[in-house]
Amino acid sequence: MQSFTFHNPTKIIFGNGRSAELGSLAKTVGNRALLVYGRESIKKSGLYQKICHQLDEQGIRIVEHGGVKSNPSLDHARKGARKALSYRVKFIIAVGGGSVIDEAKAIAAGAGSKTDIWEFFTQKASITKALPLITVLTLPATGSEMNANMVITNDDTNEKLGMFDEHLYPLASILDPELTYTIPNRYTAYSAVDIISHLTESYFTNEGGWTPIQQRYVEGLVKSLIEAVERIMDNPEDNEARATMMWCATLGWNGLNTAGIGAYSMPCHTLEHPLSAMYDIAHGAGLSIITPAWLTLHLKDKKERIARFGKEVFDIKKENDLQTAEETIRVLKSWYVKIGAPVSMKEAGIYAPNIQELVSLAIKGAKLRKVPGLTERLVEKLYRSCI
Repeated sequence: MQSFTFHNPTKIIFGNGRSAELGSLAKTVGNRALLVYGRESIKKSGLYQKICHQLDEQGIRIVEHGGVKSNPSLDHARKGARKALSYRVKFIIAVGGGSVIDEAKAIAAGAGSKTDIWEFFTQKASITKALPLITVLTLPATGSEMNANMVITNDDTNEKLGMFDEHLYPLASILDPELTYTIPNRYTAYSAVDIISHLTESYFTNEGGWTPIQQRYVEGLVKSLIEAVERIMDNPEDNEARATMMWCATLGWNGLNTAGIGAYSMPCHTLEHPLSAMYDIAHGAGLSIITPAWLTLHLKDKKERIARFGKEVFDIKKENDLQTAEETIRVLKSWYVKIGAPVSMKEAGIYAPNIQELVSLAIKGAKLRKVPGLTERLVEKLYRSCI
């Protein structure tokens, strides 16, 4: 195991009905907040009205910033930062999934540091201060509720970039499984794919040596997630399954699975970002296309690790590691199909992809993220295999 420093300051408030605690929690932070949310879902569900009532009871004034897209936009985040500065809000409340939380983090950093947001992503500026952030999670997937990562899309350049900074940890996050009952099955599927990718990319790419704790952590969470998702598909209001999936999402990307494994990379996320940036598909839908293709390209050089994953997660037993690894990829891909996630660009509605533009954006992203092994030849081969 490699040396590491683990620090995660986010307070988690987990359980049925605990979204009712937002008002009292917010009161301890300040009396004026920017409320960041998506489109109409929280209003249709009644959650928006409940939140506004809570905050009003505690004397907290809100400035609204709705309309966050599933691939959060740089321009929209910039508008949010300008609102936060103009109205002198003391903190930010994000109500939604990872996209909403990511944009709220970008706003918090832009307003707190008084710097153009894109300069953080292009490494031209550092975050010096961020406004405090409270989140109410409604779509578990990205783990953004308990990590210091954020992703944003520049619509002018089709660049979708991510970054990590310790100023971005939420102050507190409320995880109420009851808020997830109305998530459509296809978004449950996309979320599951994203969670699996967060767990497995480091599993397949690290050079940490013998790390049984981290390996079993990943394998156990993926097995638990698969069981939960299948129960949810049968009954969307299965509270135990919803709670399990919600906690899996948080544990999947809060730093625990990568602590001690040494250097690792996120090639599938790097390859997916151009796809969702250019064609505005769900991030998880892009990952269900990219991940099996990436594993297939690395079948021989990563066969032992892929085989172990298949043995532990899917109970696959073949004559040798190569056959086991091949079957693992087939079973994972079949499971994506079973839950309704696309495994080709055509299935995602992308019929004439601009391969050269995808390759160019992926190579640019790989250089920024320092992802090794993504040559133009390999990236083009992968994208063509996904058509």
